[in-house]
Amino acid sequence: MATTEMCPMKPEPTLSFTQGLIVGQISVVLLIAAFIKFFIFGDAPSPEITATIRAAERRSRTLAHRQSLLTLRSATPNPTDRQQQPTLNKKKSSILRSPPTLTIGSILNKTYYNVDSHQPESLDWFNVLIAQTIAQFRSDAQQDDAILSSLTKALNGTSRPDFLDEIKVTELTLGEDFPIFSNCRIIPVDEDGLSLNTGRPGGGGHGGENNKRFDANSLRAKQEGSRLQARMDVDLSDMITLALETKILLNYPKRLTAVLPVALAVSVVRFSGTLSISFIPSSQSQSTPTMMTFSFLDDYRLDFSVRSLVGSRSRLQDVPKIAQLVESRLHRWFDERAVEPRFQEIALPSLWPRKRNTRGGDDPLDGASSSSGSGSAGKGKGREMAKELKLEEARRELRAETAAGARHELNPPETLRYRRARGRGDGSEGSFSMPGSLPDMALNLPT
Repeated sequence: MATTEMCPMKPEPTLSFTQGLIVGQISVVLLIAAFIKFFIFGDAPSPEITATIRAAERRSRTLAHRQSLLTLRSATPNPTDRQQQPTLNKKKSSILRSPPTLTIGSILNKTYYNVDSHQPESLDWFNVLIAQTIAQFRSDAQQDDAILSSLTKALNGTSRPDFLDEIKVTELTLGEDFPIFSNCRIIPVDEDGLSLNTGRPGGGGHGGENNKRFDANSLRAKQEGSRLQARMDVDLSDMITLALETKILLNYPKRLTAVLPVALAVSVVRFSGTLSISFIPSSQSQSTPTMMTFSFLDDYRLDFSVRSLVGSRSRLQDVPKIAQLVESRLHRWFDERAVEPRFQEIALPSLWPRKRNTRGGDDPLDGASSSSGSGSAGKGKGREMAKELKLEEARRELRAETAAGARHELNPPETLRYRRARGRGDGSEGSFSMPGSLPDMALNLPT
């Protein structure tokens, strides 16, 4: 009895080692099955649902940005106070007369454009020019591998992760169709991009526009930073494809433990949205040039077609989750760069006409001055005339060389002095004249 009280019996485990091993294996199998079912073979949501969710997210982000701007404006003083602050007076020329200060209202009046009643433009001429530019770009891309090498260099970069092998471009299709621009209209906006007639960014493009008309005499229209913005609808239905190949490397527990080949092809199928373009005038106080800004409103639609192939022997084709990850990454990349409130800014060069930038028919063709009768010719005609002049000059040189060769074969290679000396001699065989000797000096050599 004492022994039993001193050492109580330990409770026996409810599961044996074999049972625990079986339960562990079953749990691992269930996790793998759930991963394969929901990640690899799970059904992707429809494109319409995905586009609606993304549009709602972009719209909420735009509304939050607008609300923050309005809150900041209400907390800051009147923007007209900044115009009343003293500025440094710079000495101006008394000869060059400065034009009167132009506001967006005066520009609209001088160009006879009424933002409230003017009908949107079709931009058919602009579509033709853009199509010609894109066609030339596609033609230039076929001449060499510059775009292919640039893409390969950009994709690999200098900070490629260790688990990713070299990325190779296997297919590149630049498409066959062209974007169509339409419904262009001019909208006055302030320095933050808020429309002056509706008080909303993208006024007229989101369906919440009121009946307020544009007032050119309002303080917001006259304040510094107000500008005119052109908005146009863009629609592109094409197949622009980029196909890649790489390998996923498993470097644990040792380097190159496993290698998984991956092939991916991404195609842009459809894009539709609203493009906004505006010009920011140069500022002498900040030493900034004239800038052109462009961005897309948040109501755009961008559809992709993603094809994937994973594995070397047992391959998995078109995994839905991979397509979702790629699409979300591409949408995020586009939103962070060119979708409002973000925009792209491009500095413009000086638009003043300069002689060194002049091209055309007034240029001399073959070195002669323009006043020597060369006349004025078009660019294509001038090239043809220059080619004809070069060909004619080459023909003259060829005829001169041919005639010189014929004379060389018919006449012996003797100088004029040699022929004159022989004509003045007595005709004897032993009388010769040395080429290059003085006249009337003969050299009698024994025969």
